[in-house]
Parts: sequence; C-alpha cells; structure tokens
Amino acid sequence: MPESQNTEWKTNWRDEYLKWIAGFANAQGGTIFIGVNDNGEVVGLSDYESLLEELPNKFRDQLGIIADIDLLVEDDEHYIRINVEPYQVPISLRGRYYYRSGSTKQELKGSALNEFLLRKTGKTWDDVIETGADISDLDKNSIEQFINDSQKSKRIDIETSIKTKTLLKKLRLLNEDGLKRAALILFGKDPGRFYTNLSVKIGAFGADSADLKYHEVIEGNIIQLKEQIPELLNQKFLTNPIDFQGMQRYERDEYPVAAVREMFMNALVHRNYIGAQTQISVYDNNIRIWNDGGLPRGITEEDLKRDHASKPRNPIIADVCFRAGYIDSWGRGTLTILNSCKEAGLPEPRMEEHQGGFRVVVYKDFLVREYLQKMDLKERQIEAVLYLKEHPEITNSKYQELFDVSRNTASRDLNELVEKQVLRSSDTKGAGSYYELRIAP
Repeated sequence: MPESQNTEWKTNWRDEYLKWIAGFANAQGGTIFIGVNDNGEVVGLSDYESLLEELPNKFRDQLGIIADIDLLVEDDEHYIRINVEPYQVPISLRGRYYYRSGSTKQELKGSALNEFLLRKTGKTWDDVIETGADISDLDKNSIEQFINDSQKSKRIDIETSIKTKTLLKKLRLLNEDGLKRAALILFGKDPGRFYTNLSVKIGAFGADSADLKYHEVIEGNIIQLKEQIPELLNQKFLTNPIDFQGMQRYERDEYPVAAVREMFMNALVHRNYIGAQTQISVYDNNIRIWNDGGLPRGITEEDLKRDHASKPRNPIIADVCFRAGYIDSWGRGTLTILNSCKEAGLPEPRMEEHQGGFRVVVYKDFLVREYLQKMDLKERQIEAVLYLKEHPEITNSKYQELFDVSRNTASRDLNELVEKQVLRSSDTKGAGSYYELRIAP
C-alpha cells in the first residue's frame, strides 16, 4: 500500500514520529509501518521487542491516546504496524497540534488551529457567543432589510412586525447565553469593533498586480456590504455599470452579473473571519476575488465544476443568507459562476486555492474587434482571432488558406500573436502543430 492520506512508512522509530501519530488522531486516523522503506519494502527492525514495550507508554504519556500496535513478519524480517483511530477530542504533543492532510503532516497554527479546535468541540466560529455584545450593537435598518428580503424569497415565514429578539432566536443567532458572532457579522452596527480585518478591499489594476491605479476600502455587516460592493464596483471600477437586480443581464465587454454577484456573496458568507481582508481586484481583462481560508475538507477544485455537497465554513451565517435569498444552499454557487460565463461566451473562470485562501477569476471577453484593434494588429490577424473564437485551433496552412498569404507570412503573423500573448502554440512542432487562444493569466 503506497503512502497516502492514511498510510506512512518509516524505516525505524524516532520520537519525532509522535507528531505523525497526533496528526492521524486529529484527522481521519491512519497507519504507520515501522521497518518499511519509502518503496514499501520491509527492511526489518532490530529493536522491535523494546519498541513493543515503549511505544504504548509514549502514546499514553505524551499524547493521551491508545493505538493498536502489531508485530508483523515478512521473510524473517520483523516490522511494526501502528493503527491510529481518529479522536473526537483534539490531541496535542507538548502543546502543539498536528494534522494529517494528504500525505503530509502539518502543524496547525493561527486561524487554522482556531477552526480545528472549534470543530473538535462541535462548534464553528460563527456559533460562538460574543460575550461583549448585546442587541443594542445591532443595526435596526439591516434587520428590517433582511425581513423585507426574506419575505420576497419566501424561504422563511417572518412577519413584518416580528420582534427583534424573536427573529434572532428564530435564526439561531441568540440564546440564553447571549448573542452569537454570526449576529454581529450579519447585522452589527460596527462589527469591526469586535473583529479586525472585516473590511473589503477593492482595487483597480492595469495589466498586472504591479500596476495599481486606485483602491477603496469599505466596512460594514453583510447586509450592508451586499449593497455597497456592487454600488462601488459600478461607480468606480467597472467600465459599463451592471444592473445587479437583473440577474440575467450581460453587458458586452464586461462580466455576467450572476457570476460577479455570486463571487462576492460567497466571499462574504464563507470567508475566514479571523483571517485577512476579502480582496476584489479589477484588472483590464478580468475580475478576481480572494478570500482567506481554503476549501472545506473533502472538497477539491475539480469538485467545484460539478454537483457537490455544501460544506459552509460559517453554517449559521450561510443559513441566514440562504433564507433571505442571498445565496444557494446546495453548493451550486460555483456552478452559477461557471454556467453564466459559458452562456456569455467567456473563457472558463479559474477557481483555486491561492496563497492560503481561495480565489475566483472571471475573464472579460477581451477578444473583440475593438480591443484587438487597440493592440495594433493587422486586419487578418484580428480575423484569425475571431475565427478561433468559433474553432478550437488554427494551423499555418489554414491561415494561408483563409487569408491568401505565403507560409512565411502566416508564420510571422501567428508568431506575433503568440508574442502578444493572444495565442499560444502547441507543444507539437512541425507537422501537426497548431495555435489556440491563450487564456489570460
């Protein structure tokens, strides 16, 4: 069995491997084989008898756990198998916490450690009582806006005259112990007073991140930000204002409104609220939203392109936003982004873990005649690019046929398009080579 999420091989025992034992116990459990090399070959142990006595005591005294330890024999070579079960409580080694992710062991620190400890106690960050807050810290206008939106969505039965305490209890934002963090994130007058880095940073860039033109920072609760973000994008950052009320509308040379709205709402709902600011970057030909916090456990980047389970980082916040009609609850938000871009004839957006967080990049249709003319291209080069928007590739011979030019001229034109990063050439050279559109970085 190769090394994996649940399997590790070691040629001999070292006490530092207690970190691996703790990592397995904190994750999904696993097995460590002692006396097996990296190729999965049994090399044997000379000290197996003493290890059988020492290891149970080390696990008990230093980790507080029990693991199954078995002595195995292959070709007269003795080796040990240690089976570690997953533990419901967090397991530490000298005050440090480790976690098995993929085939590696990671030490949990900062926000990742906080999330882990909460999860082990059956809590999420948004479900914790904020002892320093009460109902007077909530914004009445935001609550009224939520009630109005909920009545339109019809996903929850709420009367206009409902009392604030009754509403908060109905939404699981308030109990006998006090107000939960989720209530302040959703409706707080000044949530930044309780939690730092809640603001959203929006920047306008040129061709790359070194070319920052201007930026804005906005703060508020989710109810406020869901209105402020599109308003600010339209006023200062998007070339053509978008009607965010008309979800199916698409402005030529800009972005599908459904994709943009889904991007920033998902960022607000699913962000790591003890991490860095949410960042929206508007470039010449794409818009990017980066959020602190990676994908939920068990969800991959490829899963986002198909039907997948909904595993919100902040389930209470997500549930309230679903009831108001702000988000979907079935993990279909990423599909909305993908499908709306496809329907608009745009390149497939990128959705990826990036620099400790998660990033979505949606591309503008920059391959239109007006934009291409600004690149000082020949008319036949422009026509070739437009041809490629309808066809997967173009060859040198096809270019000659379309524009009645020589082979050398076709090569020169196509190579110039490659240099300008409009096209890219295939890995195959000579016979069988071709060119295709290059998706912007």
